[in-house]
Amino acid sequence: MPETLKRILVTGGAGFLGSHLCERLVDQGHDVICLDNFFTSQKSNVEHLLGKANFELIRHDVTHPLWLEVDQVYNMACPASPVHYQFNPIKTMKVSVMGAINVLGMAKRCKAKVLQASTSEVYGDPDVHPQPESYRGNVNPIGIRACYDEGKRAAETLFFDYHRANGVNIRVIRIFNTYGPRMHPYDGRVVSNFILQALRGEDITIYGDGSQTRSFCYVDDLINGIMAMMNGPDDFPGPVNLGNPHEFTIRQLAEQILEMVDSKSELRELPLPADDPTQRRPDISLAKKKLGWEPKIELREGLAKTIDYFANLDLRKFRKPTDHTAHKSSMLATS
Repeated sequence: MPETLKRILVTGGAGFLGSHLCERLVDQGHDVICLDNFFTSQKSNVEHLLGKANFELIRHDVTHPLWLEVDQVYNMACPASPVHYQFNPIKTMKVSVMGAINVLGMAKRCKAKVLQASTSEVYGDPDVHPQPESYRGNVNPIGIRACYDEGKRAAETLFFDYHRANGVNIRVIRIFNTYGPRMHPYDGRVVSNFILQALRGEDITIYGDGSQTRSFCYVDDLINGIMAMMNGPDDFPGPVNLGNPHEFTIRQLAEQILEMVDSKSELRELPLPADDPTQRRPDISLAKKKLGWEPKIELREGLAKTIDYFANLDLRKFRKPTDHTAHKSSMLATS
């Protein structure tokens, strides 16, 4: 139980990461406000919290101004996988930029501490490996991933400008590949894709030859890091990398999942998407030094929990973003 209970806003709080964060904060006794527009998230992610006196759910789009009184803000709102953020790239950019402006303006007014969930995508397709926070990245500003990559980079700029110009107490984290229960089954990420395909006995689709690498951090470890950063020293605003430094090829991941599911699926190679990074691994030296944080859960242990989640998931609760015409119309109307 923390010494002082706070009123905390989590934008994107019904999403994959946001819902785990809300759950942890509620369990600690904080008064938690979960804000979400349910584009990529599910109310089912937080339905177990709805009856609790210290949890409130608000349907709201972070691109519109917020008028709340809070002590802390975790700004987690943004589509975070290519199939979702490329579905409406203009809106994705707005969520990052206007969302940052709105939460920063609110934090300035009520003197709240505010954390920005940035991403390893700010490094683009890196030519420095592993990636330290000092690396400025190799991003294509006009590519199909730029709406997310550059949107997050702009959000970081806004956070540091509000900090320097207005004294806002900020935190900036850069999240590397994360997996675990409550991932969206149709988000197009390799872990969810491979697990679903293996469970169904379908071919495992690998983009490229599978030699590109990623580092996979289990969600519980990441939430520990996020909260450590929010509650860390005020003279360390970041940015700080949060991720697992153990690197695996995409082919290794696929083979591991096939073995664990005992699936007869076969590997099938498809063309590599444009601007897809060939290597991605965080240098977490700064997180270790400043926060005393590093991930603890091994890939096999985390995959076992994630496979169990997907094996028991009711897929009728989810929709593919490009398969819902009415939903697309409503999203485009806000572009």
